[in-house]
Amino acid sequence: MISRRYLLAATAAAIALAAPTSASAQTFPNKPIKIVVAVAPGGPMDTMARVIAQHMQIRLGQPVIVENRPGAGTTIGAKAVATAEPDGYTLLWGTLASVAIAPALYKDLDYDPKAFVPVAMIAEFPMVLVTPVSLPAKTLTEFVTYAKANRGKLNFGGSLGTPPQLIGVMFNKVADLGMTYIPYKGGAPSIADLMTGRLQMQFDALSLLLPLVKEGKLRAIAVTTPSRWPGLPDIPTLREAGYTDLPGSPWGSLMAPPKTPAHVVDKLNATVNDVLNTPDVKASLTKLNMVPRPMTPQDFTAVLAKEVPVWTAVVKASGAKAH
Repeated sequence: MISRRYLLAATAAAIALAAPTSASAQTFPNKPIKIVVAVAPGGPMDTMARVIAQHMQIRLGQPVIVENRPGAGTTIGAKAVATAEPDGYTLLWGTLASVAIAPALYKDLDYDPKAFVPVAMIAEFPMVLVTPVSLPAKTLTEFVTYAKANRGKLNFGGSLGTPPQLIGVMFNKVADLGMTYIPYKGGAPSIADLMTGRLQMQFDALSLLLPLVKEGKLRAIAVTTPSRWPGLPDIPTLREAGYTDLPGSPWGSLMAPPKTPAHVVDKLNATVNDVLNTPDVKASLTKLNMVPRPMTPQDFTAVLAKEVPVWTAVVKASGAKAH
């Protein structure tokens, strides 16, 4: 027969075991949170991550630190998060590069990109197709005609394995332009060559290129958005120009290490969505030419299931390979 003393001891042990989980659910976060951004500082992704981190910090009452871990097509930063403690204190600034492009480029990844836990979708980065202002072609139709007439003589650039480079490769193929891809180690050098006319075409984020378009240093001829961009009302979308097989815009998000508890994910998701729904953050993202996309972790998981295979197919179709 089980003694009363044994029952009391067993009950106390069960309470003791349950207490840390209950306490962690109530007290998270109780120390600084780190967001690993797997690209160099200063670009659109890094800028957005810092805006979001600043506002998360205010709501969570703990420091939210952005740490840049660039290199190897975002795989260095992604691996650092994949192998971190699944406690919500180390997060990945998740992008298409980390979960769809790098896995298709690199044969021997030492982490599983499908194992990341989707925390929160944050915003899309619409892209724009630009050309040098010195080029005689002034519209998308004129540019396609000009490129075909100069087959083998024109170049386009971009960082290998990035959405801008991949869309450039696909557009070159779909439109049958006969242009040559020139690899660059970053966006800034290729944009400098574009402005001087060494390159004749480039896709990149509106947040990066729109100021140069407004200053008259580059010419916009198409956007990747489903409908025309308010800041460029006279510039057609690729879809309305008949190029319907190209993928949509890249995005930024938060992802957590495998096996991160649901209560932590839900707390972070609610915080991020609250941030995205505030007027000042909406204004900041609009100023950066980004589109907020607040959603639940479940909806974000559905987005990944739909978009990751598309971008993986784009990588394979482009012929891009990591060296």
